Amino acid sequence: MSLSFCVLLCQCGSSAGARWEYKFAPGKTAVIIGGRAVPPANAPPEVLRAISAGNRICTKPYRRGGGHARFEDSAYDCSGTTSYVLHAAGKLSAPTVSGAFRSYGSSGHGRWITVYARKGHVFLEVAGLRLDTGYSDADSDGPRWSSRSRPTKGYTMRHPSGL
Repeated sequence: MSLSFCVLLCQCGSSAGARWEYKFAPGKTAVIIGGRAVPPANAPPEVLRAISAGNRICTKPYRRGGGHARFEDSAYDCSGTTSYVLHAAGKLSAPTVSGAFRSYGSSGHGRWITVYARKGHVFLEVAGLRLDTGYSDADSDGPRWSSRSRPTKGYTMRHPSGL
């Protein structure tokens, strides 16, 4: 079973639109323990690095523009978080803003990493878990791993080549 079958993107009614959903599959998806992501044993090295990077920043606070000027920062916003994790995976050379991720990498859902981007926000799915800063600046605590569903209407799915 490939990872794309383990994490569902489903239609939850015409008024709700598309949603990102987590569905655990033993050996295929990461889990959250104590706020940190624990990767599946068979994850490729790039995914292990991405998860490790997400774990390093998942307690950092939110700051608009955080992580934009440089990868290492004291606080992160959505695109700073995404840039940091993709850089650690060896899939991004310079920090970028959320809207630019709409044309990042290859189109569609990735096997291990998927970027969900729209103008004004971006979040990641890594080994089936969502790494996100929230729904808006007002409700963000900073980068956090989550298995909670979230709407994806208006988002473009992209993924790093090979992942």
